[in-house]
Amino acid sequence: MIQAIASMIRTGAEFQLIFNWFLALFVCAAGAVALVSRCGRFFVQWWNGILGRAWLTVSATVDVASVAPEMMQTKAGEITVGYLATLTYFYRNPELQMGGYCHSFGAGDEAGAQAWAASYKGRSVVVHVDPRDPSRSVLRKEDLQQVATGLPSHPFADP
Repeated sequence: MIQAIASMIRTGAEFQLIFNWFLALFVCAAGAVALVSRCGRFFVQWWNGILGRAWLTVSATVDVASVAPEMMQTKAGEITVGYLATLTYFYRNPELQMGGYCHSFGAGDEAGAQAWAASYKGRSVVVHVDPRDPSRSVLRKEDLQQVATGLPSHPFADP
């Protein structure tokens, strides 16, 4: 009887090993939740960019370029952790539609965010439109870089 009870009781080392695995799993899950909550918008933007490669392209105009601080609540109060520059563009397919593109800047780079956003205001950009839902579109990073540099988004593409 005592031998059966003793075999059921785990040693301290076995318990520590199991505890460490559960702790590591919990920390990984908490980190994933924090990452998704902080970067979810950019993941969706990235994923839509991949899906949108094969979508129809139309010309759009960036009408609104704005910059907003990203704030985080701490024990000492709110602090600015970065700036979010948002470009809002409008296109017709066949009716007037709109979409947006976001780019994140660091806490000390408000001037850079303002300059980046202002450089696209009023500019014509190429957006990819979902053929099944014309109200859904994506402005891909590569196409935005083409506007900024004036070069094709692919190094071997014709200008």
